[in-house]
Amino acid sequence: MTPAAHAQAAIEVLTEIEERRSPAAKALKDWGAAHRFAGSGDRARIASLTYDALRQRASIAWRMGSDAPRALALGTLAFVRGVTADGLAASFSGDRHAPAAPDEAERAAIAGCSLDGAPAHVAGDYPEWLDAGLAEAFGDDRAAEGAALAQRAPLDLRVNVLKGDRDKALAALAHLNAEATPLSPFGLRVALTSDGRGPPVQAEPAFLKGLVEVQDEGSQLAALLAGAGVGEQVVDFCAGAGGKTLALGAQMDNRGQLYAHDSDIRRLAPMHERAERAGLRNLQIRSPRGAKDVLADLDERADLVLVDAPCTGTGTWRRNPDAKWRMRPGALEQRMIEQDAALDAAALLVRPGGRLVYVTCSLLPHENGARVAAFRERRPDFAPRPAAEAAAAVGAPSLAAHATEDGAAFLFTPRRSGTDGFFVAILTRS
Repeated sequence: MTPAAHAQAAIEVLTEIEERRSPAAKALKDWGAAHRFAGSGDRARIASLTYDALRQRASIAWRMGSDAPRALALGTLAFVRGVTADGLAASFSGDRHAPAAPDEAERAAIAGCSLDGAPAHVAGDYPEWLDAGLAEAFGDDRAAEGAALAQRAPLDLRVNVLKGDRDKALAALAHLNAEATPLSPFGLRVALTSDGRGPPVQAEPAFLKGLVEVQDEGSQLAALLAGAGVGEQVVDFCAGAGGKTLALGAQMDNRGQLYAHDSDIRRLAPMHERAERAGLRNLQIRSPRGAKDVLADLDERADLVLVDAPCTGTGTWRRNPDAKWRMRPGALEQRMIEQDAALDAAALLVRPGGRLVYVTCSLLPHENGARVAAFRERRPDFAPRPAAEAAAAVGAPSLAAHATEDGAAFLFTPRRSGTDGFFVAILTRS
């Protein structure tokens, strides 16, 4: 397929997303099933163009004067990929699978329209109803924070110290031009191609042998700040597929006991294979069993309980741009209920003197500081550990630069730390 055909396909996918309210992943899958002549490379390029359009949908629509799928696709090629109107006309001409060449209005938009005077939610490419929450978090910087969330995310890897160190991983992935991440002592970063694709690292021997795992640097930092110690009793309460579980186990050097739990057994399924590949031997996976409390025997026994709480995922919009436009206020309210419940249940497992670490991949104060404050009203025996103290305790004092304004937690964002958005609060039980 030609680049012009990729553009036409992206328009068709964006139309499916708009008209049928289909999730982007489903719309792309359905398009691929209906056009089996498209190879994997073609499908990847179409997906990249589609996701770029969704990342910057509001600002592209403002500049093009339309949010129609065609306007979004052409605007993406012009404003994200840097193709001129003449370049688009030349690319589209003579290709029967191409969109029509830009008309005069589209040419004028591409040539002259800017974001001058655009409201924050347009310049920052996020839904207008979230403006108040992001203003509470970032004030006048919210448009810049949103714009950073509208860029492509890098491909980050975590070195599994149970299998080797970062120098060994850098050597194994030298052909990918992997580099050390700036904040995580265990991280590697691999550059994306010009069309936003990363190399197939899951096929690399370093991955297959468990030396590296795919994990954003922000997620690595959240696990690092939890400070799982050798010989401790540690519970990953909302473990999901186990990204942070594996990081905690590596910190523990396979000593002590690590428990992984999630309310949805399906999310836990990949962890069995991942733990075996990583060489993690001190892990117990506590899958849910109906109404039975599978963690009852751990009441007040854990040195550390990590609550990677269900959230709106606003901090991961770089990787899942479709989510920000599909999100509704009711989802935020539901997540807050789930976060309160998770904190209350997890707190029962923490021994006196133990730690409860609350993590979200959200930037919204309602899900972060507000939830910690509400929890502390219910459980005054838990107090926040100052961020500077927590960072120093894990040998990373420079992370204190990413403390919240009150110094009681951490907030990482693409703009400030180059990572996905993460909130981390460490609470100690008296």
